[in-house]
Amino acid sequence: MAEPLRLKAKSASPGIASGPAFLAEEPKAPSAAERPDAAPASQAVGGYGALEKAIDISIGELEHLADGADAESRDIIDFQIEVLRDPSIAEATGARMEADENVVFAWVATLDAYIGELEAADEEQMRARAVDILDIKNRVLGALAGTPIADFPPGSVFIGKDMEPSRFLAHDWSKGGGIALFAGSTAGHVALLARAKSVPMVIGTGRFSAADGDPVSVDGNAGAVILQAGSMLIPPLVPAQEPAGDTQTTGGELRTADGVPILLSININDPAEIDALDPATAGVGLMRSEFSITSVADAANEERQLAIYRRVLEQAGDRPVTIRMLDIGGDKPLAGLEDLPALASGLRGIRLLLARPEIARVQARALLRAAVFGRLSVMLPMVTFPDEIDRMRELFRKEAEKLGRRALSHRMPPIGMMVEVPSAALMLDTFGTAAFFSFGTNDLTQYLAASTRDDIDADAGKAVPAVLRLIAQAVKLTAGKPVSICGDMAGNPHYLPGLLAAGLRHFSVAPARRPAIRSAIIGLNADGTRAAGE
Repeated sequence: MAEPLRLKAKSASPGIASGPAFLAEEPKAPSAAERPDAAPASQAVGGYGALEKAIDISIGELEHLADGADAESRDIIDFQIEVLRDPSIAEATGARMEADENVVFAWVATLDAYIGELEAADEEQMRARAVDILDIKNRVLGALAGTPIADFPPGSVFIGKDMEPSRFLAHDWSKGGGIALFAGSTAGHVALLARAKSVPMVIGTGRFSAADGDPVSVDGNAGAVILQAGSMLIPPLVPAQEPAGDTQTTGGELRTADGVPILLSININDPAEIDALDPATAGVGLMRSEFSITSVADAANEERQLAIYRRVLEQAGDRPVTIRMLDIGGDKPLAGLEDLPALASGLRGIRLLLARPEIARVQARALLRAAVFGRLSVMLPMVTFPDEIDRMRELFRKEAEKLGRRALSHRMPPIGMMVEVPSAALMLDTFGTAAFFSFGTNDLTQYLAASTRDDIDADAGKAVPAVLRLIAQAVKLTAGKPVSICGDMAGNPHYLPGLLAAGLRHFSVAPARRPAIRSAIIGLNADGTRAAGE
């Protein structure tokens, strides 16, 4: 049997504790959209008045937490209340809102700037205060969205980058438990509280992998974390990957009747659908992130997004996963952002993300951090012009630099594009910075046939010859880059001969359509003709 993994750390509070792992970045409670007793996100956010109310709620929660607390704990809570009452914080947020930022993103940007200044300070005491401001940020976000921060099970070992002081104070430590932080500081408030309450704690472990509930031991005397066999350290920075559609995966072998290899992936709308990924499937060709990130509260929550993407990547193992950035706008609004001028003007997909970079920046950071957990590629929706890819790549680069300054593990994933705008399909050879292409035939058919959403079902069949001709022309312009198809046409065996003849060799379909498409592929030649005897 393999030996347990012992990680060297720095002691922040003496003592030894063992218990099930609690991973702080995993979502422990449903979002507001998932809880029947919670207010809709569109009602939970609003203007400046909503921010003032959320701050008042947060102050009330902290004051309740301070009732009966010892002097040291009271001092920490008083500091946080003082910051929340500081008019300059609310004024800075208000200024962003006047510049047409949604209240949630305005609050996040204001507090992130404050946190960044503290993290860059020379004195460790100042750097340690960054987590206090993070605590305030998350508490007010929870109040805005109606989703308070949940406690974790008594007796657990808390594992995360850092820990918020109010989360420590709200937890019942009488049943044991400990703390293991990837970063942290011995000068931080949580370390001070841990020593005062004799809670074993170590810091500076570096990121390591562990499953929720795994047995973990914290040795605050020697400065170590002991994990079960199979756990591992995660490198702080990994080189960029190859595009997800670039190679056939082991166990996903699929060939046409005349021996040409074909990739068959699945489309998913919800992280739970990753369970449909079996050994005969070459990964996830499309994850529609807007089905998991359904409200402004989710869109502003980097940690929640990271947890969603990480779950999918870890479940996929060594198979590639392509996650499409939020395709919101038009007929797909994001709850809580309905009143944005960008939405009212009809912007959608990449154009909306570039018009509202506060949304794109949060998702970019979550995707960059998630990339270390698997073979991630990122796909941009509704791309029309080459400069849209260039601008989004630059946004990713800047967010990667920020993560690097914060010593957060991340990796730059390949960034490709959906081909769903006819003008882009005709000019694919000009999209030189796209790492890969994937045809989205739903929108491509609608725009090519000049149909509305209501009429597209009736017009789709008539438009198929034109769509196939356009795809065949576009495939010739891809310059050998990975190319796939993930729209509804890919899951219809009737269209498969034409798609093969157009040169497509990678199909991503709904899980329920995979058996039918797999069966159809092995009965066809690569040029779309039926095999002899079929």
